[in-house]
Amino acid sequence: MLTGGPGSGKTILIAALRRAGFATSVEAGRGIIRDQSAIGGPALPWHDRTLFAELMLSWEMRSYQIAREQTGRPVFFDRGVPDTLGYLRLSGLPVPQHVSCAAKRFRSSPRVFAAPPWPEIFAQDEERRQTPDEAERSYHALVGVYTELGYELVPLPLAPVEERLRFVLAEAGSI
Repeated sequence: MLTGGPGSGKTILIAALRRAGFATSVEAGRGIIRDQSAIGGPALPWHDRTLFAELMLSWEMRSYQIAREQTGRPVFFDRGVPDTLGYLRLSGLPVPQHVSCAAKRFRSSPRVFAAPPWPEIFAQDEERRQTPDEAERSYHALVGVYTELGYELVPLPLAPVEERLRFVLAEAGSI
């Protein structure tokens, strides 16, 4: 699993893993924003953060269940259920019991790759409206959640995607 703040190169690395033949998940946040924008839906982080978080949770639990069907094959996640918990905390919203329960129940590998803030590649777009400061605060909130849940965090190097790919594969034992 990969986690970290927005604009730190996670999705580009996930795409490289997919091109290398690995099963991957799609990031919930961007998918939800695209879908909700397309239909004029209310579950956008700049309209209803609580509803957005509920959809993220549902999306991540479904991704987890789909990955379980990939028996014997590693799956690399672009975020996971604990990211929803981190998002709620970062947003100053209450964390419902079912979100805490899901973060404990839907566990991936005990090792999680954490993409640190990387101001040189950070860019805003239609879906990523956070500032670099918000991206850094997101990173720290997520690292805190994963640490609390007992995951081993493996920081990704600030390096080109091919170097990051080699690093992840070596650390994951997939070379």
